[in-house]
Amino acid sequence: MNNILEVKNIEKYYGNKSNLTKAIDNISFNVSKGEFVGIMGASGSGKTTLLNCISTIDRVSAGSIIIDGKDITKLKGNNLNKFRREQLGFIFQDFNLLDTLTAYENIALALTIQRVNHKEIDARVKDIAAKLNITDILKKYPYQISGGQKQRVASARAIISNPKLILADEPTGALDSKSARQLLETFETLNRSLNATILMVTHDSFSASYANRILFIKDGKIFNELVKGEDARKKFFEKIIEVQTLLGGELGDVI
Repeated sequence: MNNILEVKNIEKYYGNKSNLTKAIDNISFNVSKGEFVGIMGASGSGKTTLLNCISTIDRVSAGSIIIDGKDITKLKGNNLNKFRREQLGFIFQDFNLLDTLTAYENIALALTIQRVNHKEIDARVKDIAAKLNITDILKKYPYQISGGQKQRVASARAIISNPKLILADEPTGALDSKSARQLLETFETLNRSLNATILMVTHDSFSASYANRILFIKDGKIFNELVKGEDARKKFFEKIIEVQTLLGGELGDVI
């Protein structure tokens, strides 16, 4: 399969020579088109720093990150902004919806910025809304819908521009168990039906069990990797717990 994401020997340092912290220590891995990959690790392990570097929020100190054949560590200014806007989709823990826009307008915003014509925007918004079962709330504002519905709107917004990679940072962190399950099932729909490539940081074993593969980060390095393969989700969940035990400590803390 084609690699959408290639992370090559990246390192990330914070501070100065007298007080230097190595947050990421020579990490390398690939993500193929259509994969759903989870990243897990204890507080301070480097998992969120890793996601921030891949999302272009932060810059690596060494190494390269290649998304769909383009080395994003070499992009700057408007080129970087354009790439982030057109090629990456983001799903955040706190939704990041605009309160003054309806669900429809929030989903359509990225296409509006790209100056896609109105008829195409309308068709694409209605299509993704139907797939995610949010057609009936498109005219409502964020304050009028539940947390789970907000995350599905945020998911629709992330996928509407057909990004190469969707990045999810603790997406179930602010949701109750029912809403979390609904969101994770939404991710399955995005991944299986739309062939979306998803990279999700999570501290939650239940959330991680929905992924196809898990990378465990410890002290800035990849400590272990699990592949679901033909395992049922329950069996995969049990394997995740076993690796957590090996990692030691409590993974319930978020960076």
